[in-house]
Amino acid sequence: MWISGIQGLPLEVTVVGCYNLEDKEWISRQDPYVCLEYGSTKYRTKTCTDGGKNPTFQEKFVFPLIEGLRELNIVVWNSHTLSADEFIGSGRIQLHKALSQGFDDATWPLVNRTGRHSGEVRLILHYSTAHLSEKAKTKLAPTAPQYATPSSALSQLLPQGSAPMAPSAPYYPPTTAYTCPSSSPYTPYPPQTTTYSPSPTPPLGYPPQTCPPPPPPSIYPQHTYPQLPSVYPPQPYSPPPQPQASSYYPPGPPSGIYPPPPY
Repeated sequence: MWISGIQGLPLEVTVVGCYNLEDKEWISRQDPYVCLEYGSTKYRTKTCTDGGKNPTFQEKFVFPLIEGLRELNIVVWNSHTLSADEFIGSGRIQLHKALSQGFDDATWPLVNRTGRHSGEVRLILHYSTAHLSEKAKTKLAPTAPQYATPSSALSQLLPQGSAPMAPSAPYYPPTTAYTCPSSSPYTPYPPQTTTYSPSPTPPLGYPPQTCPPPPPPSIYPQHTYPQLPSVYPPQPYSPPPQPQASSYYPPGPPSGIYPPPPY
């Protein structure tokens, strides 16, 4: 929920104390103190001498609120006399709960420069204007005007003891039926005068048609095929004729004489 209209209103912050602070001293006990910063306003608590790890402050500060700023920065230091003060831890305090509900009592964590946990701080935040602003918003909220219904206004006009009038039914204008014009530019289609006689129906005892029987097989012509010879195996073929000696070439030498004689 966004809270507006808080510019310059007071916010009370009470620093109760710190718990489990990181110890910066080796021999003696440390002396912590707390610094608070909100916008340009800065406050510091008193130094808790020998406060050690759990110092107690119980100090109250008042901050003027700034529109749009919802965080309070807090830093815890260890006080030194002969040297610079030593940083212990820091944290950010959210103001949303205190501004919306008017009160917040919580413990917030602290971290050192390396981001490790270095303790806790307890603060009490009080915003007394939260309830007043809610009441002002309620008073300024517009209320819808109340209008009397027609029945209640009518009952005030009727004499006492008379029954209220029943609501009348809504009035609708009468509708006329559509009539076809008597004269038409189109000639009417002549009516059909031809009549068709119905198809004659067979008598109840009409016998069904039977198919004629097929003709006997003797009517169809019978084809005869040539019979093959029944002799097996088949007859061998005659040998081919031997070639006869040609008369164009001289006959060869007689057989059995080698070498052949010269011509």
